[in-house]
Amino acid sequence: MGVERHVKLFKNGRSQAVRIPREFELPGEDAIMRKEGSRIIIEPAPGTSLLGLLATLAPIDEDFGSIHDAAPEPIDL
Repeated sequence: MGVERHVKLFKNGRSQAVRIPREFELPGEDAIMRKEGSRIIIEPAPGTSLLGLLATLAPIDEDFGSIHDAAPEPIDL
């Protein structure tokens, strides 16, 4: 089994909280928490970059046709 450490629970408003010791510190500012039986699992939240989001989308199978891109009109400065 991995590293263990005894921690204290405390109240923060109406929520129960636990201070995460430095050796268990998670990256970022968000985490995912889930319960499995009597265990509570806390994991770093995955990054939400635009490229990561776009990679999850299905490709578009539609033909948009050619786009006529004319040169811009000259501007007299």
